[in-house]
Amino acid sequence: MRVLVTRPAAQAATWVRLLAARGIDAAALPLIDIVPPADTQAVAAAWRALPARRLAVFVSPNAAEQFFIHRPPDMAWPAQVQAASIGPGTTQALFALGVTAGQLVEPDADAAQFDSEALWQRLRTQSWRDASVLVVRGDGGREWLADTLRAQGARVDFVSAYRRVAPRFDDDAVLRTRLDAALADGHEHLWLFSSSEAIEHLLQARPRARWHEARAIATHPRIAQRARDAGFASVHETRPTLEAVVACIQSLAS
Repeated sequence: MRVLVTRPAAQAATWVRLLAARGIDAAALPLIDIVPPADTQAVAAAWRALPARRLAVFVSPNAAEQFFIHRPPDMAWPAQVQAASIGPGTTQALFALGVTAGQLVEPDADAAQFDSEALWQRLRTQSWRDASVLVVRGDGGREWLADTLRAQGARVDFVSAYRRVAPRFDDDAVLRTRLDAALADGHEHLWLFSSSEAIEHLLQARPRARWHEARAIATHPRIAQRARDAGFASVHETRPTLEAVVACIQSLAS
């Protein structure tokens, strides 16, 4: 059974390496491409205004990495500004980029899900009246956390640090071959989904494909439901940590 990791290319490569170290046959099949934002000046302006913020929320590892690409050479992360992470992957990215543990806010390690609601459980103990908050994301996304912070009196702005686009399988023979192999033999492949958007891109790439023999692991209930709606025969939910994903894969393999 081959596990198909559908995260963007950089994260997919890391996951393939980590899964291989656990003896799992895994291959990257990125279903989201990360490209620069339409307005790079807006990202640069967000950096210049950062010292006046109370909090910057990063919705994904890509949000962190792409935001820091535009960091002015003479700026470090402001010591007084908190950085909020949605989950472990984003936390690791922020640490690698220079944010310290004392500046970071993230969901509890044992949270049932790593999402905006789990992050809010850590943020809700603070007063947000008149606080300035920046949400760093791609081109769009959920606004539940922003709406919740605004309801508590915060001023919330967004900046798009990158764009998510569908991959062009016709331009990559290796990815096209992996996709066709998965379609031809659903029993021998296991899809690992960490984004509903990845599923949308998959359906767009092969609009006439049938998924009644396909199996998937999803790292959030919303993602799992989207896979079921798409017709996947067997969809298993798991937390997005490496240990949880490995345990789920091993249970299916046995």
